[in-house]
Amino acid sequence: MKITIVGSGDAFGTGGRAHTCFRIDSEGSATIVDFGAGSIGAWKSLGFSFDAVDAIVISHLHGDHFGGLPFLLLDCQFVEGRTKPLELIGPPGFKQRLDVALEAFFPGAKNLRWSFPWRVEEILARRKTKAGGLTLETFEVVHQSGGLSTGVRLDDGNSVFAYSGDTAWTAALFDLAAQADVFIVECYSGAELAPNHMDWPTLKANLPGFSAKRIVATHLGESAMLRRAEMEQAGLAIAHDGQVFDL
Repeated sequence: MKITIVGSGDAFGTGGRAHTCFRIDSEGSATIVDFGAGSIGAWKSLGFSFDAVDAIVISHLHGDHFGGLPFLLLDCQFVEGRTKPLELIGPPGFKQRLDVALEAFFPGAKNLRWSFPWRVEEILARRKTKAGGLTLETFEVVHQSGGLSTGVRLDDGNSVFAYSGDTAWTAALFDLAAQADVFIVECYSGAELAPNHMDWPTLKANLPGFSAKRIVATHLGESAMLRRAEMEQAGLAIAHDGQVFDL
């Protein structure tokens, strides 16, 4: 399994980082986890093609995590001329929210005669399904997004990638990250409590409870950026755009 952090930023692009996006490659299959409104530029700066992607998994329905999908779909249609199927997987309400975004950004786009078949699968938390060649399981987390917000776990039979999504502290993260080779966890705040998001003091206090082999902090806001050295001293890696973990 190869994990590429395409975008590691918060909603506001703090530090010049792109919106959340991860690429997971395994045994000839490529899966995207989250694709924020500002992800497409970072994706292309790495020389990636959407035609290589088999599935897209969306953790929750905020614009910095799924808002780039209209641009991705139209790029597949008009730039790459994609013909092979594409599966998009997310929480309940995903299809309706995507249709609204498509129509808002590009009126009439949802009624295009698409050059490739694409479909949306909506899943509840703690259900397993296939995403490309990977086994996907999602876990409910604590983040108000107008619907179910989840953490994402992908398993190729040899390695496990886990991602918290956006969330305040919840013990569900222990199950999500259990024995994962890489666990990427958001940590928006460096000190103060941030509603619906993780803060560093709370994450630090709970680090002994995690069994993941490597923990990577992402989605850092301004105050969390100031605590990066302390996070690294505690054994965390700090996510940055273009970072690769080759398992």
